[in-house]
Amino acid sequence: MSASGSPSGEAATYSRITWRLMPYLFICYILAYVNRVNVSFAHDELQANLRMSDAMYGLGAGIFFIGYLFFQVPSNMALRRVGARRLLGPIMIVWGLVSAATMFATGATSYCILRFLLGAVESGFFPGVILYLTFWYTEKHRVRMVAIFSSAIPLSGVVAGPLCTWILKDLNGVGHLAGWQWLFLLTGIPSSIAGLVTLFFLTDEPAQANWLRADEKTLVLTRLHEEEGTKKAKGNSRLADAFGSPAVWLLCLVFFGVIAGNYFIGFWLPQVIKDTLTKDPVAKGLLFAIASGVTAIAMFFVGRHSDSTGERRWHFALSAMVAALAFAVSAFPGIPGWAGFLALTVAYMGVLCSFAVFWALPSQILSGAAAAAGIAWINSIGNLAGYASPHAVGAIRDATHSMTLAMLTMAGAMLTSALVALFVTRSEGRRA
Repeated sequence: MSASGSPSGEAATYSRITWRLMPYLFICYILAYVNRVNVSFAHDELQANLRMSDAMYGLGAGIFFIGYLFFQVPSNMALRRVGARRLLGPIMIVWGLVSAATMFATGATSYCILRFLLGAVESGFFPGVILYLTFWYTEKHRVRMVAIFSSAIPLSGVVAGPLCTWILKDLNGVGHLAGWQWLFLLTGIPSSIAGLVTLFFLTDEPAQANWLRADEKTLVLTRLHEEEGTKKAKGNSRLADAFGSPAVWLLCLVFFGVIAGNYFIGFWLPQVIKDTLTKDPVAKGLLFAIASGVTAIAMFFVGRHSDSTGERRWHFALSAMVAALAFAVSAFPGIPGWAGFLALTVAYMGVLCSFAVFWALPSQILSGAAAAAGIAWINSIGNLAGYASPHAVGAIRDATHSMTLAMLTMAGAMLTSALVALFVTRSEGRRA
């Protein structure tokens, strides 16, 4: 047996792959997520300068996901043919330019158009990376890798909170530009630069990795072929299986609830902090960063524990239930500001821990072309909650001048996700 074929050698091989790929993908996702949620920090300035209501702000924040819907499946099918490097690089270059162009918005209409275009361009990135990870890692390792990658979501808050508030406060009026215009410009340009780097840095598949030894490549490819053979024996590898399986459609519903909770936090937590704790922009950014940092740590440990035990369904369901309970607690009338902030931090932890584990569920039932299309389709339908959630919350705030009903709605969404996931994966639970 070669050194790479021993347990220690196999661990060293996957460690080498992880240190080569994951830090870079993690940084790219931070850039992507900052470009999505930077509008939450510019909320007040956008409303004042572009003359928008809360409902219109929520519409613009969420219309990103209508553009997101249409291009994910064809993008993932293209990635299988042309490779991650040649697809993800151009995607990043263009989304950075579109995000920066939001500085030229003059009203609600142009703001919404640019948000739609940003979603359309960026739509191939996340499902593309999830598919790309299946080219390198078997299911044994994948939850932890998705958790590492997805921890960019909360850690983008650690970056975005202080950065965005500093830009809005200190660059307002510099060069005759408003702070919110500088915000979109300075958070968009790094994505385009990273896209250029991606064209040269990323390796499409193990067989092309000149940074792996021949025996390491053989090990990784053997493990992937073994897993693929097992999935094909179960069926669900044809393209039609991605759209004909009831389980896939139910997983779309599950992911819809998770995304609704995620973007409630992403787009509205800074506003909740302002309404209940502090109007100081620096303090607001710091509190958002604290909530994000704690959540990232929780994601890592939940993902690692799920991989070490091989258990997925209860890791997902219990995380979603914790989020549902925390959202319900945060909706209590008259809850003190600090208690509400703590409850929403716990809700954020539950939402994103369930997010990290979720992507192990479809990869257990789909392979080949069905996996490429199914991952993109679930992400497409689920991310419609990114449109519905901010828009609905904005409308609720306009109508009730309160977040109570919105938080209860998020609690219901997360509880539904937990229960449906347990139903979809019940056969796995019986086998365990």
